Amino acid sequence: MVPTPAQLPYATHDVTNQPPPLAPYDASEDVALLEGLRREGAGWAEPDVRRLGLLAGGAEAQEWGEQANRHEPELRTHDRWGNRVDEVEFHPSWHRLMGVAVAEGLAGAPWADDRPGAHVARTAGGLVWGHSEAGHGCPTSMTYAAIPALRREPELAKVYEPLLTSREYDPGLRVPAQKRGLLAGMGMTEKQGGSDVRTNTTAATPTSESGVYTLRGHKWFTSAPMCDVFLVLAQAPGGLSCFLVPRVLPDGTRNAFRIQRLKDKLGNRSNASSEPEFDGTVAWLVGPEGQGVKTIIEMVNCTRLDCVMASATLMRRTLVEAGHHARHRSAFGARLADQPLMRNVLADLALESEAATTLTLRLAGAADRAVRGDEGERAFRRIATAVGKYWVTKRGPAFTAEALECLGGNGYVEDSSMPRHYREAPLLSIWEGSGNVNALDVLRALTRDPRTSEALFAELALAQGADARLDAAVSRLKEGLTTASESSARRLVEAMALALQASLLVRHAPPAVADAFCATRLAGDWGHAFGTLPDSADLEGILGRALGFGH
Repeated sequence: MVPTPAQLPYATHDVTNQPPPLAPYDASEDVALLEGLRREGAGWAEPDVRRLGLLAGGAEAQEWGEQANRHEPELRTHDRWGNRVDEVEFHPSWHRLMGVAVAEGLAGAPWADDRPGAHVARTAGGLVWGHSEAGHGCPTSMTYAAIPALRREPELAKVYEPLLTSREYDPGLRVPAQKRGLLAGMGMTEKQGGSDVRTNTTAATPTSESGVYTLRGHKWFTSAPMCDVFLVLAQAPGGLSCFLVPRVLPDGTRNAFRIQRLKDKLGNRSNASSEPEFDGTVAWLVGPEGQGVKTIIEMVNCTRLDCVMASATLMRRTLVEAGHHARHRSAFGARLADQPLMRNVLADLALESEAATTLTLRLAGAADRAVRGDEGERAFRRIATAVGKYWVTKRGPAFTAEALECLGGNGYVEDSSMPRHYREAPLLSIWEGSGNVNALDVLRALTRDPRTSEALFAELALAQGADARLDAAVSRLKEGLTTASESSARRLVEAMALALQASLLVRHAPPAVADAFCATRLAGDWGHAFGTLPDSADLEGILGRALGFGH
């Protein structure tokens, strides 16, 4: 037998002190997630969430995520004969990821599920399935969010909702009514205004058929252009309005949806984002003319929740990776997991991750109960979702950078997948309104609807008297509301978010977690970077809960 190069006597080294692959692992092995799932009324979904967690952490799904990002979508504007087709081709791994997501109810399915907690179950599913890959969460999120807006036009909802709530993934551009399931996208922003959609210039011209218009204009950031239908904002004679635009018309002809280019993005590279041009594009009015923003506001609440969910997912995913590395890597005579300063870093990250996950599930519970007619939860959702969107997505980039650093140089190479997660993190603060947009939206909600403030403080009052630091933070927050201004909006929303997270942890998390969070995030016994917990923090309790670490 001929010896292999590794067996030859002049081989320079053996590979030692390197962690084994993380996969397979259980992405649902997260105490805070499972407790939140039960607490928010969807304990019945736990078997499915656990099954999905094993699939998400499996070697096959992890490989799908790598391949979908390595082989990016490609735009094909014309066929071989010169006909305009405007199609985007994806790697087979993208379709496998999408197939699982839709089948597991992570797109529109909860809207067809009458069980209390259906929307919570979807969010919990996203928190675990997102460990596989982040980009394909965009079309599932938009499909989920499109349905409440589409219901403003019952005749359209009657046709499209059964297909948008389907659990069958049926890719390819065909007549929507002839497919087994549909996906929805959104075309809101334009280059001259971005989030300021009231400056949109895309024009909607009525036709002789009631409710049918033609569009002319150019959109700036329309993701997932291979979706079957899109909700689009355009200027009708009565003002900014919402429209349904199918890629294929009922007679089988292609609607005018000319994709000028795909965006070359920092992250989220598995998901195509495009600039479509409309010219004679057929569209159906959704809601009254001039009420486009009002029509899509429910959609915004849904997609903002998904931004919080995706940020919390990235936090948990990178924390698990950092903890795995620390368990199996030694330096300076001891395992990283046993070294006090590394334990401090991991515990600090674990606090942030649990706070994000717990808030995500509370927001999902509010969404579920609001859908079922709870007006108090509707008011809480209105303000708390914007607060959570601002804060949790802001924490994501710093968190993923620190988790990456736990791996050192091993985390800086693409093979580790940590650079992909790091590039993904900033998107979630930008998507569906940047930090300033969300902070100002909180001020707007407080001004226009006093019930939002009442709902927020009613939630905070549930923990009153349990922790003096939290009580003091709530008092400061009440004082801050009296002097709130646009220039201080970020500071105010940050205080809201931290008080809300602390309130949830004080009520639902073990003392080790709640005490450390209140001491650091509320009372200031903390540095400016992760890994600066005080000596009084119960690192053993925090790490044991989050990562199963013993000393």
